[in-house]
Amino acid sequence: MSGLTRRSLLGAGAAVVASAVTAPAVIGQARPRVVVVGGGPGGATVAKYVARDSAGAVSVSLVEPSANFVTCFHSNLYLGGYKTFEQITHSYEALTRKYGVNHIRQTAAFIDRDEKRVRTTDNTILSYDKLVVAPGIDLKYDSVPGWGQEHEQVMPHAWKAGPQTQLLKKRLDEVKNGGVIVMIAPPNPYRCPPGPYERASMMAHVLKATGRTNCKIFIVDPKETYSKQGLFQDGWETFYKGMVEWLGPKVHDGLKSVDPKTGTVVTGFETYKDCALVNVIPAQMAGKIARDAGLADASGFCPIDPATMKSAKDPNLFIVGDACIPGDMPKSAFSANSQAKVAAMIIRNELTGSRAFPPRYNNTCWSLIETDNAVKVGGRYEPKDGKISAAETFVSKTGETAELRKQTQEENIGWYSGITTDIFG
Repeated sequence: MSGLTRRSLLGAGAAVVASAVTAPAVIGQARPRVVVVGGGPGGATVAKYVARDSAGAVSVSLVEPSANFVTCFHSNLYLGGYKTFEQITHSYEALTRKYGVNHIRQTAAFIDRDEKRVRTTDNTILSYDKLVVAPGIDLKYDSVPGWGQEHEQVMPHAWKAGPQTQLLKKRLDEVKNGGVIVMIAPPNPYRCPPGPYERASMMAHVLKATGRTNCKIFIVDPKETYSKQGLFQDGWETFYKGMVEWLGPKVHDGLKSVDPKTGTVVTGFETYKDCALVNVIPAQMAGKIARDAGLADASGFCPIDPATMKSAKDPNLFIVGDACIPGDMPKSAFSANSQAKVAAMIIRNELTGSRAFPPRYNNTCWSLIETDNAVKVGGRYEPKDGKISAAETFVSKTGETAELRKQTQEENIGWYSGITTDIFG
């Protein structure tokens, strides 16, 4: 069933109807029209690759309210002092100037799947032949007892990069020696599986580098295991002995509540009072526009055809990035970029007759534990058994040489430069 029917769109009010008449009904009428909702690694990559490789034969509109994109990937390196905020902030200018993408700085309000139209918050109507939905994640503000959206300034999540990232860094810098930091880790599935544990590493790095070695970081985790667990725990023991403690559900016996007013975290095992910093990373789901359009299932994320990245609910729609159900692939920027290239290839094939190849997906996730000490996990993926399946995987090992770990971090820095150029350049 469509997320928004023609009747419900037209019934949204006289003002909407009037503006739909006066707004541009179609952008690029003479050419096939692709509309991309969301300008993150998935959406921006699709917009660029369709516009660039169709050589102007397809009209591409990117619906994204922001002028710049702050990457969640490498935001932990900003937290750790290895990057500036400007270095993780990227403009959409090249997409418009070099590739002719029409950047519409509005938020997508409704998707009318029957009429194949998107309505933005300023009531502009965009008709499409193919639609790409890449809204990323929304946070489940009700998933942590006692915490909600109104508390994110006191107990920041920083799981959507931007002001929250800057706030978390400010709060970390204010922690006094001997202070207690509690991180509430999210349940699966969520954006960037190793991210919380790299963040804890960067917090410990900053505390150690500034002489605050009497601080303690507790990670209250609902999961029995997590990505790169042995590597992180070995790194914490090596570099931050006694500073980072991971608490699985068998140890903490469940998160009971948080109190933003007093900085208290209550678990079944322990109560942490007067915390200097509480970093709440809640459960997650696909962005609202995807859910409202009826593209998500009971999990809150969106099923796709693993061979094309098309929505399992609508063959005219593609879903890439964190909002989709990616099978064995993690929710990462690398994954989103890889998925977007498959979607762009299929879109060009169907709209212009260009050649399509068997889809292949790749991912690598690097994590920095301490200066020049990085680890990685990743794999190669392909459609199989109704999902994106791992064909080959790899992960760093404990006991690697300092030189190898340094090389891994150099890969990490090089990858970031390359992928952000690939996405936005």
